[in-house]
Amino acid sequence: MKILSQLKTSTFQLALLYMVVFATSVFLLLAFIYWRTAGFMTEQTDETIEAEIAGLAEQYRGRGINGLVTVIRERVSRDPNAKSIYLLATDDYLKLAGNLSTWPGEAGSQNGWINFSLNEAVGWKGPVRLARARVFEVQGGLRLLVGRDVQELTTLKRLIERAINWGMGITLALALLGGFMMSRSTTRRIEVINKISRRIMNGHLSLRIPTRGTSDDFDQLAENLNQMLDRIVYLMEGIRHVSDSIAHDLRTPLTRLRNQLETTLLAVDNDEAREPAAKAVAEADQLLATFNALLRIARLETRGNAADKTVVMLGELVADACELYEAVAEDKEQTFEQAISSDVKIEGDRDLLFQMVSNLIDNAIKYTPESGDIRVAVDSIAGEAVLEVSDSGIGIPDSEKSNVFQRFYRVGKSRSLPGNGLGLSLVSAVTEIHQGRIELSDRRKGAENPGLKVQVYLPLYQPIKRRVMRGQQQGAADDNADDKTVAGGDADLGARSQS
Repeated sequence: MKILSQLKTSTFQLALLYMVVFATSVFLLLAFIYWRTAGFMTEQTDETIEAEIAGLAEQYRGRGINGLVTVIRERVSRDPNAKSIYLLATDDYLKLAGNLSTWPGEAGSQNGWINFSLNEAVGWKGPVRLARARVFEVQGGLRLLVGRDVQELTTLKRLIERAINWGMGITLALALLGGFMMSRSTTRRIEVINKISRRIMNGHLSLRIPTRGTSDDFDQLAENLNQMLDRIVYLMEGIRHVSDSIAHDLRTPLTRLRNQLETTLLAVDNDEAREPAAKAVAEADQLLATFNALLRIARLETRGNAADKTVVMLGELVADACELYEAVAEDKEQTFEQAISSDVKIEGDRDLLFQMVSNLIDNAIKYTPESGDIRVAVDSIAGEAVLEVSDSGIGIPDSEKSNVFQRFYRVGKSRSLPGNGLGLSLVSAVTEIHQGRIELSDRRKGAENPGLKVQVYLPLYQPIKRRVMRGQQQGAADDNADDKTVAGGDADLGARSQS
């Protein structure tokens, strides 16, 4: 599988393109070398034949036909290996002299040149070989054939052809191997960047992409990314500092103001005066709840997956949350259905998980009308724990489902209801810490009140994997040690982001 994924990388495809260009260049170069080499050897053979023909023509002009026959016989006797081929025949192809007995008739003539086989058909007594000759007519109706044994030349050409084929094959194999190794090396460095980036996105903001000190493109990219991360951390620290300042400078005065209003409320006997004071206390409580929710979400998002995790029986935790909110549902005459599997184990922070479940149930109760129905279920599917909270309330339009996890985002239909739009933001932050995912869908498609079905998927507890990870992480410090956020079941934090 890794090899298949390696073949799909852009670096391998670029190396493959280079391989094609390189192989084409090598093929053209070898073809040119073969063409020039084979052509040169053929020209050398033809020049040798032409030289012998010129010598025989000179003998013919000086000594006549008898002298030509004598010269051919002498040359044949001096060439026991029969490298040179001679045949002087009459007009009807009767042999007069030479080392062939029969005129070769199967080869066609091209500008006087013929290629034929030396075999028994032409009176050849040795092994079958290839020959090339020049044919022309001599005065008096005679025919003369002068040629050379080109078997070695043909063998050499075939050897060169095989060498070219093998060379092309080796070139392609080496280019493919080199492309694979080059893309593998590049992919490894990219994967290091991806792995560190994923860990940084999970909250390990102290990590940085390693460099090799070679000052190559990857080192420059890593340095730029590290500088960008340093800048992001600096800005986040600034935001965190501002949040802490707000916590110290505003939360305490706001709490004092709320307490003073409450004291005033208790001291006032006039009902008309008590009502505005009570509303002011409620508004102060809402401001404090919103402020605390913002700080809690910010802490969760900056700490990443650094929560203190233990083995949690998800069914028991959800059952406790349902017991807490069941009375609230009864007050609104709502049907509260539970389908909880008790053997579902996950690994996580119990307090944060309880707050997440409480937010979802509180949202379902708050936005489901009286006499509506709510369903809470826990099960395990395909290696994941599934928490489902569905209701028959107003629901969320499909176009806005991707926006409800933003802070203070409220769906138009729920703006008149109490809430601060931070409930699902906190649920999203807790889910991300536990490496889970959330899916939102309508409970009943096409209905006036389609309701909302929230499904939270969390990884199941894997004891063997956990032990291996503990062994790998032994002795390593946590990159993002943080004070644990103690999460409560504050109903004011349960406002759904649609609200």
